[in-house]
Amino acid sequence: MFRSHRPRSRRPRFHRFKSGTKRTRSKPPRRRFRSTRATCSVRVIEFGSVRGTEVLQRQLIGELLTAAQKITQDQLERGLAAQQDRGGLLGEILVAFKYCEESDIVEALARQLKLPFRPTVPVDEIDPVIVAPLTATYAKQHVVLPVFRGENSLKVVVSNPLNTHALDDLQALYGLPLDVVVSPGTAIIDAINKVFDRRAAAGAVMEDLQEADPEKAAHELEEIEDIVDQDDEAPIIRLVNSVLNQAVKEKASDIHIEPFEKYVSVRFRRDGVLHEIIKAPKRFQSSIASRIKIMGDLNIAEKRLPQDGRIRIKVAGRDVDIRLSTIPTSHGERLVMRLLDKTNTVLDLVQLGFGKDNLSKMEQLIRRPHGIILVTGPTGSGKTTTLYAALSRINSPDKNILTIEDPVEYQLEGIGQMQVNPKINFTFASGLRATLRQDPDVVLVGEIRDLETAEIAVQASLTGHLVFSTVHTNDSASTFTRLTDMGVEPFLIASSVLACLAQRLVRKVCKHCKEPYLATDTELEQLGLFAQSGKYVQAVYDMYPNGDRPTLYRAVGCKDCGMSGYAGRSAIYELLVVNDDIRALVVKNVDAGMIKKKAVQHGMHTLMDDGAIKVLNGSTTVDEVVRVAFASDEVL
Repeated sequence: MFRSHRPRSRRPRFHRFKSGTKRTRSKPPRRRFRSTRATCSVRVIEFGSVRGTEVLQRQLIGELLTAAQKITQDQLERGLAAQQDRGGLLGEILVAFKYCEESDIVEALARQLKLPFRPTVPVDEIDPVIVAPLTATYAKQHVVLPVFRGENSLKVVVSNPLNTHALDDLQALYGLPLDVVVSPGTAIIDAINKVFDRRAAAGAVMEDLQEADPEKAAHELEEIEDIVDQDDEAPIIRLVNSVLNQAVKEKASDIHIEPFEKYVSVRFRRDGVLHEIIKAPKRFQSSIASRIKIMGDLNIAEKRLPQDGRIRIKVAGRDVDIRLSTIPTSHGERLVMRLLDKTNTVLDLVQLGFGKDNLSKMEQLIRRPHGIILVTGPTGSGKTTTLYAALSRINSPDKNILTIEDPVEYQLEGIGQMQVNPKINFTFASGLRATLRQDPDVVLVGEIRDLETAEIAVQASLTGHLVFSTVHTNDSASTFTRLTDMGVEPFLIASSVLACLAQRLVRKVCKHCKEPYLATDTELEQLGLFAQSGKYVQAVYDMYPNGDRPTLYRAVGCKDCGMSGYAGRSAIYELLVVNDDIRALVVKNVDAGMIKKKAVQHGMHTLMDDGAIKVLNGSTTVDEVVRVAFASDEVL
């Protein structure tokens, strides 16, 4: 811990720069914004280096803002008049009058000092180890936060780069030259709260752990009621509860607990991207794993084999189901928990991301009396949610809808749902066979993963049932190849399959901070918008008839999106509807590429096509679409 202030002297203090040159400087300002009549002695600190000179600047805040066209001369005069009447800092007065934002003032100051300006602070990129020497009180008092430690420098964000006391403290504390970046105070305070709250959430628990008996603590509570109300429990239990509570609060989809040689890493997957949250001491790895395995009703003595379980908890009154998976590694058991928060479920096709064209086709397909509709995509791409949304769309008292799932992720009112149990030989195949004796109109099979299940699904569709299911392939056309590889006859596939829907999830750009810009040639090529044919290329020209370059949006980051630039996710779809031409190709057992090419000729939009439209509409970014879709998806 270091002192938050150091005694001030009226005499100029000396500072020796890295070059060894002795420089003087005047007393630093006491507040964030100086009076407009002040003369500032500024140490100019550039991004990437400290310039060994001091520049005396007599530049007024008001002049900076008017020169940058952030305020008008009339607004400046009103602000000065108010300052003369009641005192205070001009910057705060201008913000109070809503003539400008705090970020405008900070940006103008950064420009004058030739420092880089960033409107947001990337919280998820901050290494928790960096802030360990600091206290939240000190960071908030000086509105300063270290964000990255390199081999030869420390990058820090500040709202007032003239606060040389704080900069000197950080340089002395870390023993490194500073790379200074200027950001608005509100953005820095928000980042400080998140970084230190996250550290504090586990910090108090970690202190208790130092004196706890790891193995005993893991067994002290057999069932969880509401983890928010259990602050008085054992340290290990409180740590696990804290992690679960934080994951639900941050709307994480997965929790990864990974043991390494010297520590245990806890990471959350938010909007498809993993972020490290805390590092726990290695000696508590076994007790953390045991505690979670007890909650999942797993064998805590078995550490050599993978195990799967399920946990049900309440967080602030919200029911959350968790799918637990453990595997043995060289440093201990690795655990992954998939969180299924029923309150966050979106069961509307439009909200999921269906465009007008795909929605119209899907509406017709799900109202067909019989056939198979298959959804394909990697694990975690939202296949089950799409199927639930489709079932909800057609659910009515005159339909008998049954599902066989592994596990039942969400309860759907008015629909009979069953969960497979391999331990008693209740599989997808046996469950589907039993379901067909229940007089169903619509059946959902969680996954077709073997020949037996596939054959029963085909027979069900041919005997008057509408069947929904999923398979694991990269695109829609590959679904036919996958079924053939399982052993299903091509003519049966052609007769039963109505459509194949491939999908991926992309992060939606935050509507509060997204920044418009003109698309580059490289980005247009990545999205396939420079092609000479194709429906969506024409759509671009329809949007920009004068040949103007399309306007896209980039992720910036703000407090509303946790400084990530993204908020929520949306799906991009590739809907292949089986027609006579496609059936003929399937019967001939041709490769997936030929099927896909024919489907595109009949108007199918590929994953890249659908992603490109969402980019043009401002829903997501080029980087997101390129991350999840493939260049090979473009078939022209």
